Amino acid sequence: MAVLSDPISDFLTRFKNCCRAGNEQFLAPYSRIKADIAKVLQEEGYIWGFEVVTDSAHPQLKVKARYVDGRPVLTDLKRVSKPGRRVYCGGNEMPRVLNGLGIAIVSTSKGVMTGARAKRSQLGGEVIGHVW
Repeated sequence: MAVLSDPISDFLTRFKNCCRAGNEQFLAPYSRIKADIAKVLQEEGYIWGFEVVTDSAHPQLKVKARYVDGRPVLTDLKRVSKPGRRVYCGGNEMPRVLNGLGIAIVSTSKGVMTGARAKRSQLGGEVIGHVW
């Protein structure tokens, strides 16, 4: 297995590839931040659900992608904050994704949440990515 410098980007890429290939689910190495991102994606309706699989020595996150009429709900996603360049926003400057049609995933001091929820709570943080 390869050493990854950006495991969050790997998780998001696996999700995008799963939807584009028409697969129902995918596995990714487990971490708490990835589980929090999956929880936000589930709350916003991009995935059906997720679970932690502990069959092997290393736990994995099993995510079920959501499809409507045979088409994936996910159109595309973009990783914003990267290991080489972190992107932060204040509570009043949260970005709008596709004029409100998508969501921004933000890591705040109160946990991972959407940009709209962070703006309502007047919390700033690191913008992890945009999903639409």
